[in-house]
Amino acid sequence: MKVKTVLFAAALTLANPLNVAAADSSGAVDVVHFWVSKSESQALDVFRQAWTKAGNQWADLPADNKVAVQRVVSDRVANGYAPAVMQWNANEGSRELPEMGIVLDIEEAAKADRWRDVLPATVLDRISYKGKIYFAPTNIHAENWLWTSEAIFLKAGLSAPRSWDDIFAAAERIKAEGRLPIALGGGNWEISIIFNNIMHYKLGSEGYIRLISGDATVVQDPRMAEALGMLRRLSRYAEPGAVRAPKTWADATEAIGRGEAGMQFMGDWAKGELVARGYAVDRDFGCSLVPGTEIAYFMVIDAFAFPITNRPDAAAAQQAFARMLLNRDNQVAFSRIKGSLPVRTDVDPSGLDRCGRLGLEMIAEKSGVSAQSMAMPTQMSDGFIAVLAEFFNDQSMSVETAQRRLYEVLQHN
Repeated sequence: MKVKTVLFAAALTLANPLNVAAADSSGAVDVVHFWVSKSESQALDVFRQAWTKAGNQWADLPADNKVAVQRVVSDRVANGYAPAVMQWNANEGSRELPEMGIVLDIEEAAKADRWRDVLPATVLDRISYKGKIYFAPTNIHAENWLWTSEAIFLKAGLSAPRSWDDIFAAAERIKAEGRLPIALGGGNWEISIIFNNIMHYKLGSEGYIRLISGDATVVQDPRMAEALGMLRRLSRYAEPGAVRAPKTWADATEAIGRGEAGMQFMGDWAKGELVARGYAVDRDFGCSLVPGTEIAYFMVIDAFAFPITNRPDAAAAQQAFARMLLNRDNQVAFSRIKGSLPVRTDVDPSGLDRCGRLGLEMIAEKSGVSAQSMAMPTQMSDGFIAVLAEFFNDQSMSVETAQRRLYEVLQHN
């Protein structure tokens, strides 16, 4: 579903009038977001407290996930009362928002704080449209991490996997020990994160970049069939789809911390969740880049956008909010909790744990590439992920069928 469709389909009832009233007063913003897990909520508190301590008001409008945020925004826009602030990934599809003229450019904030001097080129590219900046980035995540349970690996006599052969050998050993090898929630996107790693391993950087850029011919490569075969093999070490359906990625992450599951393929927000729940790196969990992706860093850029509203005092508050997000101290404090890296290049890296230092090294070496969901247009990405999830959950679907359907998604978008 395209962003345009999502934004203007009146999917929900009009927002709570108390929140509407709060957003009308000077220095107040209503913030629509999907950061609702334990670590995400704690990280968001950094921004919330910075905003309110400055004498402003924050009307919180949390939603369960990204789709729910889109629905809330859709409703507010359709009813002529757009929210002041909304969480939005800075990806290829996000450019549809400024293209449609429904979000405010934040050049005033960007110029005042010299964003172009302190943000990486990759980030600047993603938050800009026709030379102007429209999104305020909060942090950089990477998707290609493997999280392991120290308790399970120690008991099974396993070391951190350095190859896919190691991963499958570890999965088999953990299964034999009566534990769950692969922790996974019910989100389709979680499966796509696994497959992105496998694609990079099989196709290499060049093939991976071509595919996520929409080159349908890459799907017909025999190595793509091999990649799908690996995904099918891995699916047998996860719980069935029906069992996973009510679970979230955070539930799966908790299983790693508690020593109930051996491995999870997940972005580094998993580290933030583990730490928030009292677990520590190298004591309770291990972190490493997924084998075959060590030369890459599958970047996800979290950001906020600022819909154009009909409230005369909103624009000034929106510009101020954007500057607050990019404040150097706020950036460091937020990322320390979120498990991510600050978007600014001029922050003090001291205090980062081993996982964070490794990520910073990857960014410094300019090893960042876009995650699949960040590079593809929204409709293409959604279709691609849906096919992968169906293939993962349905053992009867053949590799050939999945390959054909993935080709059609890229070919027809």
